[in-house]
Amino acid sequence: MSTLLLTHPCFVDHLTGEGHPERPDRMRAIDRVLGHEIFNGLVREAAPLRDDVEDAILLSHPQHYLDAIKRARPAPGAPSVRLDPDTVMSPGTWEAALRAVGSGLRAVDAVMEDGNGINNAFCQVRPCGHHAESDKAMGFCLFSNVAIAGMYARKKHGAERIAVVDFDVHHGNGTQDIFWSDKDLYFASTHQMPLYPGTGALSEAGVGNVWNAPLRPGDGGEKFRQAVEERILPSLHNFSPDIILISAGFDAHEADPLASLRLVEGDFLWATEEICNVAKNHCGGRVVSMLEGGYDLTALARSVAVHVRTLMDAGA
Repeated sequence: MSTLLLTHPCFVDHLTGEGHPERPDRMRAIDRVLGHEIFNGLVREAAPLRDDVEDAILLSHPQHYLDAIKRARPAPGAPSVRLDPDTVMSPGTWEAALRAVGSGLRAVDAVMEDGNGINNAFCQVRPCGHHAESDKAMGFCLFSNVAIAGMYARKKHGAERIAVVDFDVHHGNGTQDIFWSDKDLYFASTHQMPLYPGTGALSEAGVGNVWNAPLRPGDGGEKFRQAVEERILPSLHNFSPDIILISAGFDAHEADPLASLRLVEGDFLWATEEICNVAKNHCGGRVVSMLEGGYDLTALARSVAVHVRTLMDAGA
């Protein structure tokens, strides 16, 4: 069994402006590290521009929201526009956003269809997605990539229980918003609190399907692992998912400039192993990981490297 890597050159054409932390160099840093020979075993595909991508977006976002994002996109050569103080659309953003969603759809197809030799997948994409609520762009995010992929797994492949585990340092308010009232959609998150976007308290439980595990500023790997072991892994086992999706943000790293957790690469390796072990026990190892945050380029590259290598080892 192999790990599928999905990415595309157009992701560097999503231009966010000078000084913006979610910048094209994030893709270049990851490209360099995943170009090492230890990743030669990856199955590499271009993130697709699919005919069904807008229909898939409508599984998590209403038509009026999709139409509004379409209207907001700048024409080729036009200046970028801001959807909020943090969220930018340049002329290259629309294609990047559609290919980011499309990569999640392709990854789901690959892991759900038997006989193709693909066990799990990593989607190296931007713009990220976990802050995009059903009808609101925010926090660098336009479409909820991971929620859309989960809903697509249900509609296209008949997966009944969809799980998302989010270890980005910022709470995945968008995924939580979209999953909130459906008992067959599971969302779990570790994140720093207080921090943007201000959601993610223990009391936010949906219909018993939301499992937040907030961490305090300054917490390191010990507190992170404790939260995962005590709150997330037991509930994830009990949920017994048909597929697990990961919102893989690496901005909880101690070197990241946007927050103050103190994780290191080994913590991301451990979390990836634990999630893959649950997947092996419940859903044949089916895991789709989608890139979210991570803004120190060196820390991002190293963290992605251990995450993807662990996916490869889990699928071997």
